[in-house]
Amino acid sequence: MTRDRPTAGWLRHVATGGGRPIYLALVEALETAVREGELQPGDQLPPQRAVADQLGVDFTTVTRAYGAARARGLVEGAVGRGTFVRRRAVDDEAGLVDLSMNLPPPPQGVSLAALLKETTAAVLERTDVATLMAYHAGAGAPGQRAAGAAWLAPVLGEIGPERIVVCPGAQSALTAVLTTLAKPGDRIVVEPLTYPGIIALAERLGVKLVPCPVDDEGFLPEALERLCAEERPAAIYLVPTTRNPVATTMGLARRRAIAAIVGASDAWLIEDDPYSRLFDSPLPALAALAPEHTLHIATLSKTLTPGLRTAFLAAPPGPMAARVAEALHATALMGSPLTTAVAVRWIRDGLADRILAGVRLEARARRAIAAEVLPAARGDAESLHVWLDLPAGVDPAGLRALAAARGLALVTADAFAATPDAPGGLRISLGGPAKAAQLREALGNVAALLKPTAIV
Repeated sequence: MTRDRPTAGWLRHVATGGGRPIYLALVEALETAVREGELQPGDQLPPQRAVADQLGVDFTTVTRAYGAARARGLVEGAVGRGTFVRRRAVDDEAGLVDLSMNLPPPPQGVSLAALLKETTAAVLERTDVATLMAYHAGAGAPGQRAAGAAWLAPVLGEIGPERIVVCPGAQSALTAVLTTLAKPGDRIVVEPLTYPGIIALAERLGVKLVPCPVDDEGFLPEALERLCAEERPAAIYLVPTTRNPVATTMGLARRRAIAAIVGASDAWLIEDDPYSRLFDSPLPALAALAPEHTLHIATLSKTLTPGLRTAFLAAPPGPMAARVAEALHATALMGSPLTTAVAVRWIRDGLADRILAGVRLEARARRAIAAEVLPAARGDAESLHVWLDLPAGVDPAGLRALAAARGLALVTADAFAATPDAPGGLRISLGGPAKAAQLREALGNVAALLKPTAIV
């Protein structure tokens, strides 16, 4: 019965007296339940027919109420899928279209909600719940590590599962790696514009970031070779595919040159690779070219969904996987057994490839929109984000404030700067808006914002 559904309790707040339209009473009860946290983002509402039967009202009254709730931005849904409390990012709570957070877009032709329900039920049916929900130490169960090796095979080739460490997200993996490889005062070579997570970690760990000159493919080999000789860095960090934030990819010849330099130095290479699986034919990872010296991190957050909080780390042959697993246990203890089990089952059953194919289709469609609306933007055809150079003298804070006034959340180059003289620019993420039409409108607003008369 509807009254027994966990998300039907808010119906008790519907005031049907006083001469007020019942559909408005329904909307206000729903709004109150969302505001007070009784209903959470993603909660599924009862079917309209069931609500009408419980309240003793016409079906059309409930239909009108659900429509009004959708117009107010309280709920979302689709025919055949149901009605859900709308999911909102932090910036969306302030009424902004978020172009700052790099998310995979909703996959075409795939319902993540349906797959998650089915897979979770299957996991719970075949697994002892007490074992599943207990503490799990180490680098991951053998089956989980084997699934990670299979997922990474398109970029790493065939590697043994003993080299895989299962991690609760890329940031946890990066934390474990840095605490394993570097001590306070050590140096890490990075690009002048780099992932904000490495900047924050370096500051907390007392590690110094050393920027290396780059071109459109990344590190200049001669500059990196010189820094390795002069600075004696503990590690070199890079995102070679769809470089974050500048959205270009390091070619194969450059990868081989960097691998050779790393092989001749005492530095470890940290390869952060969230995007390669978005390519139909990805280039070989640096970990495939310099396996003895590279720690490769690949999150599922950009290729499938961030909510899984699962990443796979491929360590060099030997004891490094165990060392990283010990650091991971010290800093994050473990990942979520349930979401890891879902990720592993998706990989084993081929569902991960289905989701990935849907994400690829939508990502390319959105990148095409960006190419049309912002032709000056740089980025691979498969990229989840694009990069725009900004004119000299543009104040990043002022630009973000102007964007917020127009309903946009943007992130500028200062968030990625490892050095005060890093170039200015704007990273625009394409996966955040729920629909392609919303993205097109938002990018049109960015184009208008960047006209010389708008930013003077």
